[in-house]
Amino acid sequence: MNQLLQYYVAWVQAMPIVSSMIQFAILGLLGEVISQWFINKNFKYPFGFWLTLWKMFVWSLLAVGVKYAFVGHEGMVDRLIERGMLPELTKFGHAFATATSMNLQFGPFMVLIHRVLDNVVLTKKNWRNLDKGFYALLWFWIPAHTFTFMLSDHYRMGMAALLSIALGLILGFFNRK
Repeated sequence: MNQLLQYYVAWVQAMPIVSSMIQFAILGLLGEVISQWFINKNFKYPFGFWLTLWKMFVWSLLAVGVKYAFVGHEGMVDRLIERGMLPELTKFGHAFATATSMNLQFGPFMVLIHRVLDNVVLTKKNWRNLDKGFYALLWFWIPAHTFTFMLSDHYRMGMAALLSIALGLILGFFNRK
């Protein structure tokens, strides 16, 4: 197991963008599948081949944005501390400030672009429950990303991708028929 973890860390360090895209493509899709299982109360695979590929592509694109947002917002918090615009923070405080900054600034764009890309492939305008996505930034993503930012940089994107499965479970449960 330790050897496998070392390979994972080496892969993430060597290919930060590609590894993020692959992790999000697989785990983001899995979160959507689980959500559909809950919603439909049926364990049949919910997407066709081309829709599966599109969803994996969308998750890959989102991963690039998330990776840059993780790095950028952590750097912004560091810079605000250096400039005296934020006090020195504990590890938890720094993680919370970074998660809050990212989810309040980048998060709404992420929610909207994800819905737009879903609408493109489904050729319909589905804006229902978009408010739930925005609220999830507050009650789910800020606390979840606070935990994520307390991890070593090597594990953050993997954790964020895993959290998409948790969100799929939560949203599927709340949207079940």
